[in-house]
Amino acid sequence: MKRELQWRHFKALNQLYINQYTNAKITDNGYIANVLITQKKLLKFKSGNNKIIEATPKYLSFYDQNFKQDFEQYTRFLQAMDLEDDARRKYTEYDIQTLMFISEYKDELLKNLTTIRIFSSEVFKTHGSKYLENKPGLKSAVCKILGIDDFPDKDPKNHQWRLVIDSPAPTAIILCENIAHLKSPWKIRETGLELWYVGGNNIGIIDFISPDKLKFPIYYSCDWDFHGLSIYSRIKYKMKQKSVEINLLYPYVLDLAIPVNSDHHNSNWNFNIPLSGLNQADYKEREAKLINQLIKENKWIEEESMDILELFKYNTSS
Repeated sequence: MKRELQWRHFKALNQLYINQYTNAKITDNGYIANVLITQKKLLKFKSGNNKIIEATPKYLSFYDQNFKQDFEQYTRFLQAMDLEDDARRKYTEYDIQTLMFISEYKDELLKNLTTIRIFSSEVFKTHGSKYLENKPGLKSAVCKILGIDDFPDKDPKNHQWRLVIDSPAPTAIILCENIAHLKSPWKIRETGLELWYVGGNNIGIIDFISPDKLKFPIYYSCDWDFHGLSIYSRIKYKMKQKSVEINLLYPYVLDLAIPVNSDHHNSNWNFNIPLSGLNQADYKEREAKLINQLIKENKWIEEESMDILELFKYNTSS
């Protein structure tokens, strides 16, 4: 079960780590209730008092491995940005990671600042174009980080950002359709991988990859839907002009496929033409087989549902 925690949950889990108990109301969260309490039995209610949750001995090592680094990163960031970090903040982990991303790429984002709805749909991709408008506290934090009073009313003519997790000594380059993979840079920088965001209309960024980096293996990670795979074909063509090969990262768990009509998803298959109109020559046999299966079932696989490091490892392990 994927963890979907709010900041108050992180604060309470840290309190459990420090004090071995908390009276915070956190069992409303499915991950905490179903995974940490019921399945793994890392937390338990105090005997005779269901308002207090206690940590079991195994919780400490689990917290060290799964939460400690993230909590410390988030705390330092919120304090450095002078954003309130008490448990009353309704930031989700996704929100905090996105705020960190905005801070990291502030100068680049400001160069071609878009309207709030375009900004929301691209930077808060999986949450839709009205996400920021509906969360005034989060919008205020975004504006504070960017140093703006509000978003512009019109989009710039040339809307293109260089959003990259650079590596001083890269071993491979991954081009990502989904901006979410760039939101935990401290995890990526330990690996020697370099990530470039090429989603939406941002594929022109490929022209800025220096020739010396094109000698490294290059991979593409995307949503397995018509839109994401169409971008792959466009990128593959661009790379071919540079005499560079690019490989598509194949999903490591196929049962992650979800219906095409899921929330905030606007890419549909064309059932009337082979491979939905995608260029058959761009895909290996098993890739084309998976695409046809997704078309038949009218499903897609969301890039963000997969861990980028696990995805890379799955596709490159011998």
